[in-house]
Amino acid sequence: MRYIPPKKLKVLMILFFGTGIWGIVAGLFVIKPSIFFIVVFGVINLCLGAFCGYKLLMQEPPSDKGKK
Repeated sequence: MRYIPPKKLKVLMILFFGTGIWGIVAGLFVIKPSIFFIVVFGVINLCLGAFCGYKLLMQEPPSDKGKK
């Protein structure tokens, strides 16, 4: 995958974690009767946030080999 600026990854990570937690809380406690799909989508958002965090920690800085 290509290099993604760290600021953009941090924003995506916060967005995915926030919406994931909100979806799980809303699906389990706020909305009655409990809607299973909202909880599933919240878990998917948490997984996407974890992937963005992994990408943020594991990517290497861009190389200047091709630029002159």
